[in-house]
Amino acid sequence: MAVLAFLSFAVWLFLVFGRRGFWQAERRQSAFLPPAVWPAVAAIVPARNEAATIKACLGSILAQDYPGPLQAVLIDDQSQDGTADRARELADPRLTILDGQPLPEGWTGKMWAVAQGVRQAATDRPAYLWLTDADIEHQPTVLARLVSQAEAERRVLVSRLAKLHCRSGWEKLLVPAFVFYFQKLYPFAAVNDPNSRVAAAAGGCMLVNAEALAQAGGIESIRSAVIDDCALARRMKTVGPIHLALTEQTHSLRAYPRLTDLWLMVARTAFVQLRHSLVLLIGTLLGMVLVYLVPPAAVLHGILANHPITLMFGGAAWIVMSVAYRPSVALYRLGIPWVLTLPLAGMLYALMTLDSARRHWQGKGAPWKGRTHAAGGVAP
Repeated sequence: MAVLAFLSFAVWLFLVFGRRGFWQAERRQSAFLPPAVWPAVAAIVPARNEAATIKACLGSILAQDYPGPLQAVLIDDQSQDGTADRARELADPRLTILDGQPLPEGWTGKMWAVAQGVRQAATDRPAYLWLTDADIEHQPTVLARLVSQAEAERRVLVSRLAKLHCRSGWEKLLVPAFVFYFQKLYPFAAVNDPNSRVAAAAGGCMLVNAEALAQAGGIESIRSAVIDDCALARRMKTVGPIHLALTEQTHSLRAYPRLTDLWLMVARTAFVQLRHSLVLLIGTLLGMVLVYLVPPAAVLHGILANHPITLMFGGAAWIVMSVAYRPSVALYRLGIPWVLTLPLAGMLYALMTLDSARRHWQGKGAPWKGRTHAAGGVAP
C-alpha cells in the first residue's frame, strides 16, 4: 500500500505540473476588437423532444446583441412533445423551423439534424455557423464575443463549455468532477495550441467557420460520431486553429437530479471514448483506482495499521488532488468540503465506464432521446 500511495502521489504531481495547468479551470476570456464588418451568422439548433427548453434556447439566440445578420434554424427531429409548436410561439421572422427527415443509415440522429440545418442555412451563405443544443441558454453578448475572437485570431472553431446544471446532491458530486475530467483529458492549453494534436470542443456552443467546415469534409465527415463535438474539433483542427474555454455566459437548462440520469449520460459515450478497446478499458480502470481511490484508502490503512509512510504519501496525494480540484468546485459555487468528494466521484465514473463497456458487449448500444445508437458505432 505504501508503494501504491507513493505512485499515486507521483501521478498527481505530474498531473498538476505536467498537464498544462488543466486543473486551474480558467474562465477569464480576452477581449477582442470588434471586426470592421460583422459577418453573417446562422445558428443551427437540432432538437428532439425539447419542448421544455426550446423557447428559452431560441429566445436567447434571437435576443443576441449582435450587430451583424443573424438567422436561426431549428431542426425538429421528429419530436413527439410539440417542440416545433413551442418554437413557433416566438413568431420571429429570423427563425426557420424544419421538419426533420427520416434518419438514414450510418448517421446519428443529431448529426443528421445538424446536416439538414447547415444545408438550409447555406442558401443565405453565412460566414459562420453557430452550432448549439436545444437545452442551452446564452447571455446576449455570447455571439459577439465568439465572432470577435474567431475574426481576430483566425480561428476556424471557437467553442465554450457551457456551465452545467448543478443543484441536486448528485449533480454537486458528479458535475464538477465531469468538468475536471474533461479538462484533464483535453487540456485547454493544448487544444488551443495550433502545434498540438489535441482537439476538443463542447457541443453546446460551437462557432464554426462555414468555409473551413466545407474544407474539413462537412458534417457528413462525422455523420456516425457519438461524441460529435470532439470529432468535429479534430476535423476542424486539420484546416486551422481552434479554441475552447470555460464560460459562465452560456449554461445548460437540462437538470440531472437522479444518479440514473447522469449514469446514462456517461455510459452512452464512455466506451466510445476508449474506442471500444478492452486494453484501454483495463488501463483506464486501473489508472482511476490508482489516482482517485488509493489516496483515501492509503490514509485509512496508514491510520489503522499505524504505518506513517503509507499515511504520509496517501495524505499528500489526497491533498494535491483536493487542491487541483478546488477551481472546478469553485466554478459551481460549492463549499471547500466538496473537494474531498473527488475519490467517490472517481469511483462512480469508473463504474459508469465499466457499465458502458458492458452495454456495448451485450449489444445494447447507447439509448438517447428515444433512440439507441448502434453498439458498434465509433466516433471518427
